[in-house]
Amino acid sequence: MEPTKSFSISKHVVLEAYRRVKANRGGPGVDRVSLDLYETNLRKNLYRVWNRMSSGSYFPPSVRRVEIPKANGGRRCLGVPTVSDRIAQTVVKIYLEPHLEPLFHKDSYGYRPGKSAKQAIAVTRKRCWNYDWVVEFDIKGAFDNLDHELLMKAVRKHVSDQWILLYIERWLKAPFQTVDGKQEARTKGTPQGGVVSPLLMNLFMHYAFDVWMSRNFPQCPFARYADDAVIHCRNKMEAEQVIHAVECRLKDCKLEMHPEKSRVVYCKDSRRGGIHPNIQFTFLGFCFRPREAVNYKKERFTSFLPAVSPAAIKRMHNVMRRWHLPKQTLGTLEDLSQRYNPILSGWWNYFGSFYKTECRKVFSHFDRHLALWARRKYKKLRGHKRQSMHWLGRVARSLPNLFIHWRVLGIPSAG
Repeated sequence: MEPTKSFSISKHVVLEAYRRVKANRGGPGVDRVSLDLYETNLRKNLYRVWNRMSSGSYFPPSVRRVEIPKANGGRRCLGVPTVSDRIAQTVVKIYLEPHLEPLFHKDSYGYRPGKSAKQAIAVTRKRCWNYDWVVEFDIKGAFDNLDHELLMKAVRKHVSDQWILLYIERWLKAPFQTVDGKQEARTKGTPQGGVVSPLLMNLFMHYAFDVWMSRNFPQCPFARYADDAVIHCRNKMEAEQVIHAVECRLKDCKLEMHPEKSRVVYCKDSRRGGIHPNIQFTFLGFCFRPREAVNYKKERFTSFLPAVSPAAIKRMHNVMRRWHLPKQTLGTLEDLSQRYNPILSGWWNYFGSFYKTECRKVFSHFDRHLALWARRKYKKLRGHKRQSMHWLGRVARSLPNLFIHWRVLGIPSAG
């Protein structure tokens, strides 16, 4: 018989945690153990996680620090835990999330089961029709700057399981390991990339913003996705009061409002209400601004609507550029479809949900890459740009399901 454990943790939960980690994939941590390598001795590895967590002797290893480029030219710091640590964090999340979910605000949309960014965009679009002013704000380095003392105060308010408290504290204190192997101590923040980090972020922001906002400005609805939010106001004076109050509230919680991503915006069509310095804002990859629309009578008018933002279009164009698709002439069009259509479908399913026509800029760019691929692959098309687009149009008519946009947006244009 095994000795009695300090904490009662189900082996079935550890197995379920592994299955979730496997589904999400992800790279190796500081131990350089990939998921495939971890699975070569899976039974022993999972037992080790369960045994150590149950006995209170689980100590998370350092978190591998990875820097990735941001759209604005800066760098975002991600923390990559080991496979074992991702499983351990998922165990805590499985136990903790059902207790916290009923607590959270209905307009908190980030990293929550049954909630999505598209829902946040939909509710924001509707509210822009009913409110003339918006406060958009972003928190500078939110994940990196969460105050540990305030965070643990919120955790202890809702968690009585000592093993969950123990491991959350250990994860918060686990050091970063840089690319050159150096250890960096952490006194604040929770690694962006950790499994439990989004849940902790939502709990922190629940008290730092959601509850505070509902108590102090109940007349101003909001939508928040992690550290990114928009608040709807009835007039400019109220909006300016709200943005100042939110800035002070964030400072009280030891966070900083991003000066370049926070502003007051007039959100009616451009023909109403005079001239204003800000008449558009970006939220979750969508740019909200006055756009042409058609009513039920098929009459054209100007409405305030979201569409894929120029920055998001640029990011997708950059991704396509890194594919070097025109050089892949050894493959067939079917090969390119298998490789890239799943990515294109993901883009369409998200950005094509609102103001679909703006997405043409993305998919037309892809078609131009395909036409260049055809000119390099087929001798009869070399040097004939227009003919290559006509060729692509004929293929699209005969095989419309080869790429998602051929089916939903129509055949490529030679223009």
